[in-house]
Amino acid sequence: MGEIVVVRHGQTEWSRSGQHTGVTDLPLLPEGEEQARRLGGALAGRTFGQVWASPRQRAGRTAELAGLTPTAVDEDLVEVDYGGYEGRTTAEISEELGRQWSVWRDGTVPGDTPGETLAAVGARVDRVLDRARRHLSDGDVALVAHGHVLRVLTARWLGLAPEDGRLFALPAGSYGVLGHEHGRPVLNSWGLT
Repeated sequence: MGEIVVVRHGQTEWSRSGQHTGVTDLPLLPEGEEQARRLGGALAGRTFGQVWASPRQRAGRTAELAGLTPTAVDEDLVEVDYGGYEGRTTAEISEELGRQWSVWRDGTVPGDTPGETLAAVGARVDRVLDRARRHLSDGDVALVAHGHVLRVLTARWLGLAPEDGRLFALPAGSYGVLGHEHGRPVLNSWGLT
């Protein structure tokens, strides 16, 4: 039985500064390109039956530099749509609200520019996981995407609520491995570079 390898794209200007980057399509920084190359070395011993990437350039470029040739570009792997919080940091949002804000507790901005709910992200990643499970008998499945969406995906793999993605910090340019133990979904490793 194969494993699901979740790969977060390398560093971008906004991931470095802590700005929420959902729909904005930013390139990798040189540092992010180097992180992606290192991921290639770390993943070189694996056989991937499927490699799915988010359509955002930072994910595609990470896959390319890591030596992972996408077999599909998957819209369900895009990052959370932060709505009016796009491009803003947690500190800026918290200051505006006058209290500590968390996407995991408070969700995305309401009002005229609403973002995506974590329940909607959970539904997207459940579809990804359903498709991925069908391919695990053929080898590993790599998912190259973004921090928050991969954290929600990991929570859903483990049977947890989307909000429990808060438990799985995944730095830029790192990966984790989702597998099975005695037929049950488990987290095999996390935050590897």
